[in-house]
Amino acid sequence: MKHLIKILFFFFWSTIFFAQQQTYPFINYNSNKLHFDKDSSNFLNLYKKMSELKNKNSKPIVVAHIGGSHVQGGAWTNTFHANLQNNFKTNGGGYFIFPFQMIKTNSPSYINTKTTGKWAKCRCVTKGFCLPLGMSGYSAKTNDSANSFTIYITKFASCKTFNTIKVYHNFNPSFEFNPIKKGDISIERINKITDGYTEFKLSLPTDSLAFELIRKDTVQKDFILYGFSLENKTNTGFYLATLGANGASSSSFLRCNYFESQLKTIMPDLVVISLGVNDTQSKNFESVDYIENYDSLITKIKNVNPNVSILLTTTTDNYIRRKTSNKRSISAQAAMFELMTKHHIAVWDMFEFMGGYKSIYKWYKAGLASRDKVHFNNKGYTIMGDYMYKALIQSYNNNTKK
Repeated sequence: MKHLIKILFFFFWSTIFFAQQQTYPFINYNSNKLHFDKDSSNFLNLYKKMSELKNKNSKPIVVAHIGGSHVQGGAWTNTFHANLQNNFKTNGGGYFIFPFQMIKTNSPSYINTKTTGKWAKCRCVTKGFCLPLGMSGYSAKTNDSANSFTIYITKFASCKTFNTIKVYHNFNPSFEFNPIKKGDISIERINKITDGYTEFKLSLPTDSLAFELIRKDTVQKDFILYGFSLENKTNTGFYLATLGANGASSSSFLRCNYFESQLKTIMPDLVVISLGVNDTQSKNFESVDYIENYDSLITKIKNVNPNVSILLTTTTDNYIRRKTSNKRSISAQAAMFELMTKHHIAVWDMFEFMGGYKSIYKWYKAGLASRDKVHFNNKGYTIMGDYMYKALIQSYNNNTKK
């Protein structure tokens, strides 16, 4: 019996090990690296901050990931973030997140939101576009006379608690909102109208907090939410801002009137931009327009922080209407390298890594992508997050050796 148990134990852990080590013949693992122009000084500054963080002598490093549905779903970004936290043995930092579930759309697994009221959504894509919009590409508004909303950190998060929460909203005097008392936690409130948020400092860390919202009069319609910043200031770590909007293209975030002002409140150290699938799905796609939109977005980001490190990811291979391989992704790939040289930034060539033109079909057949041959499943996004992390950490290690 003991011998059988040993065999079963060995089989169980061997299965897990080989699943983690599984490789796919169509993936170009040798291409997994960051590409740089001649000037990589901003990344060297980032790597210096990462080394300081490893020695616990640094403020949190802020990572913002901008994209469409690949980013809104959260699996790619969360894997990348979790790897950074694990490697540097940190569990602080925090998250900027939009309350996606309150407007009945998909949300990253590491955050959950609930509400008792009705909320209408605005988003930065052409279909359903309206203002005002925050840096996430979304806003949520309500005119309920009484409402409540709650935000939770789930078990899938690498930063498990927060002791400061910033609620980004429109400071409508017709509404009053307050945190609902939770146990022995005392809460200090600071309204930062110029910055566009109300900050709540908690005496004890928690994984969730609820708010009640009351409409006092009807003079000014709509209470508007732009997102939450959950911060663990007791421990250092990597702070993650997930700025993904389903259907977003390279022009979408240029429509967000509070993009720069809100991005400045988190002051990113690293911005990853993953836009292009929705651009290349259009028959009117032009590389010149695509580059021009990226030019404008990069300029906005550098206006916020001139020393920010910017990483562009090439467009993933995809199909059009599930039937036709999308050759426009090749033009989008070339555009990223043109932008790299122009702006002295970095590129992670996801298109080449996944196997190039027509590779999405192979990912689909291997159980890594969805039937639409545009999106990936959780396993596929996890591979993307793992290898984007490996490309960054390899560059970090190569540039920080004594």
